[in-house]
Amino acid sequence: MQENFVLVDDNVVIPAPMGRPSLRFMISHPAHLLALGFGSGLSRVAPGTAGTLWAWLSFVVLAPWLSDTGWAWLIALSLPVGWWACTVTARHMGVMDPGSIVWDEVVAFWLVLWLVMPAGVLGQIMAFGLFRFFDAVKPGPVGWADALFHHVDPATDRQAWTKAGLGIMLDDLVAAGCTLLVIALWRFA
Repeated sequence: MQENFVLVDDNVVIPAPMGRPSLRFMISHPAHLLALGFGSGLSRVAPGTAGTLWAWLSFVVLAPWLSDTGWAWLIALSLPVGWWACTVTARHMGVMDPGSIVWDEVVAFWLVLWLVMPAGVLGQIMAFGLFRFFDAVKPGPVGWADALFHHVDPATDRQAWTKAGLGIMLDDLVAAGCTLLVIALWRFA
């Protein structure tokens, strides 16, 4: 894959920001395939919602095959691998937090579904709506987590892309925590 770069000074080059990723971009690197949610992030309309829907569908498909321990392992492994994939993909796109990266929604919503099951369809719809609200509106702690790494500049910080990958993942995990808190308060109040 060939990247375009912008020369910042004599020693620093950063990727030039690209537009919307294509199918060709997605399949050019395993990190792109994962970060773009196996294509759900290529949606022209609400890629975060498309990624969350993909997470829901894949959860339903995988549920018969995975025990609680299996889900715990899958989610635990998906976090560092997702951080890597989001870091690589954001760097290759030249954008600190591209909307088309949806692996953060996938892992966070898997966590929500895993912890609220066995919920019926109505409970899952409620979990979906709450998660999308917290992820899109970013109230309180979700907004704080989202803004945490937005000040990083790849021209001056050698760890900027790694921080970007962490930031991409973090706000969705906080959104998942807020979703679970609201559901717990509703169930046990």
